[in-house]
Amino acid sequence: MNVNFAERAHNHNWKLDPIVRSLLDTDFYKLLMLQFIWKNFLHLHVTSEVVNRTIKVRLAERVGAAALVEQMEHVRGLRFRRSEMVWLAGNTFYGTRSIFAPEFLEWLERDFRLSEYEVTEHEGQLILRFSGLWTEVTMWEIYALAIVSELKTRSALAELSELELDVLYARAKTRLWDKIERLRGVKDLHLSDFGTRRRHSFLWQEYAVEALRAGLGNRLSGTSNTALAYKHDLEAMGTNAHELPMALAAMAASDDELRASQYKVLELWQKSYGGALLVMLPDTFGTTQFLEGAPDWVADWTGQRVDSKDPLVAGDEYIAWLMRRGRDARTKLLIASDGLDVEDIVRLHQYFHGRIRFSAGWGTLLTNDFRGCHPRGEDTLEPISLVCKLMTVEGRPAVKLSDNSHKSTGPAEEIARYRRVFGSVEVEGSAVVV
Repeated sequence: MNVNFAERAHNHNWKLDPIVRSLLDTDFYKLLMLQFIWKNFLHLHVTSEVVNRTIKVRLAERVGAAALVEQMEHVRGLRFRRSEMVWLAGNTFYGTRSIFAPEFLEWLERDFRLSEYEVTEHEGQLILRFSGLWTEVTMWEIYALAIVSELKTRSALAELSELELDVLYARAKTRLWDKIERLRGVKDLHLSDFGTRRRHSFLWQEYAVEALRAGLGNRLSGTSNTALAYKHDLEAMGTNAHELPMALAAMAASDDELRASQYKVLELWQKSYGGALLVMLPDTFGTTQFLEGAPDWVADWTGQRVDSKDPLVAGDEYIAWLMRRGRDARTKLLIASDGLDVEDIVRLHQYFHGRIRFSAGWGTLLTNDFRGCHPRGEDTLEPISLVCKLMTVEGRPAVKLSDNSHKSTGPAEEIARYRRVFGSVEVEGSAVVV
């Protein structure tokens, strides 16, 4: 990919270079989840909100509300293209052909729309809220995060001369290639690009993915970005996220239903998907309590993704749980994806190699690591921890406990109730970086 990033940024005109170019420019799991929601919860109303967990960065002072609205309205005007629909219908994903039902694809092309949204400011932060049918709200997550992240990037780039931009990207390219060189020497490594939501820019993510492919070959399992998978004939990667158990928990009518909701979502999921898509994410309300109370059939799932817990601890816990259930951990998949960088990936691969099938989801520090690259030594290009979380379901608060209390979301009284019901202790994990 031969892009002159410095010239592109210096001569910038967003109408020729929109942040989101296609509705496929989202993580693949959002499409899988959208079909799941369409099938099971078509008429459910929810709200969600973008939150900047890096509160020292006053986003409203870097990203103008008008520019944000302009980009959001551009996305609302997009529709899935006929060629994209043909690809979704006919391609093989995770070894399965026709993973998307024809009726769902017809609805996606004919009726899918994004919900209303509201942009406000509070104490130096942008507040971005979405409300509507769950099918209309859920897809905003990745589009909104990518837009806010890249608008922050563009604001910082606008302060630099073309020569300074040249220096910036030369340093970033060198850093990226040094990371790839480190990974090239690791035997049997498998990793995927998970970097859409907090990327430096779409073009930089594309460059990083192509550099990974050139450097690692088939050790790059694929990309979570559906548009890049479509364009570059890569595997589209992703399964499901915290949003699903959070929603089912919010709808629970009793403590018993609340406790069981984390398994109910798995029951529903496996009615739609199978095989390699049966990857559980057990930390929504605490991994330990999830595994302790899980029905035996959960151990037959393909694997587990680790998000908020130390992956060394979580991986050992999963392997021990599988052994107690009489399953061979070497046939199972363990995916780590939280704030990883090269040394984390290498260390985890070496630790788990031969014990379980380990794979790394490399996110923000693949697609947005410009730390120390700024030609004036400033930190305006450093990544921040942006998230978009479900807030309410039919007016009831949605809660996430997490294995790291820094990532907990929801009203304090509801968090306390959930901790009581699930028996999850509050664990203050490492500070959230990205």
